[in-house]
Amino acid sequence: MDMKQITMPTRKRIALIAHDNMKQDLLDWTQKNQAILSQHQLYATGTTGHLLENSLNMPITKLISGPLGGDQQIGAMVTEQKIDIIIFFWDPFEPMPHDPDVKALLRVAAVWNVAVACSRSSADFMISSPLLSQQHPYSVPDYEDYLQKRLNKP
Repeated sequence: MDMKQITMPTRKRIALIAHDNMKQDLLDWTQKNQAILSQHQLYATGTTGHLLENSLNMPITKLISGPLGGDQQIGAMVTEQKIDIIIFFWDPFEPMPHDPDVKALLRVAAVWNVAVACSRSSADFMISSPLLSQQHPYSVPDYEDYLQKRLNKP
């Protein structure tokens, strides 16, 4: 598949997601990094978004709750290049029903070359990167070109 170059904006669009057992960890992490996060546009699934907004006293674009499709909403935004970074504190010990949601979101993020942090340690590395505060060119699949070629095939 052909790829195309796009540029991630200076002000990143960051999705924040946490399973129930990881919400406090995400709250602690966001409080520690509030000064940096306040420079970016934040999105979160339902319950997590309300908790973050109350804790940080800053605006969070809240989607619906993860189990009701919030993870899929974020995945859709990834495909439209409306999310630049995903911070997803998922619980690897969570019962199986969440496993397909996690895999689907991680797959979409990989397809669209979106940075993902799934633990506090990886989130620390990501948020401390000098790339966070500057434009960043990266490659994504060129599906328009792909579809055009498929349509023109005899």
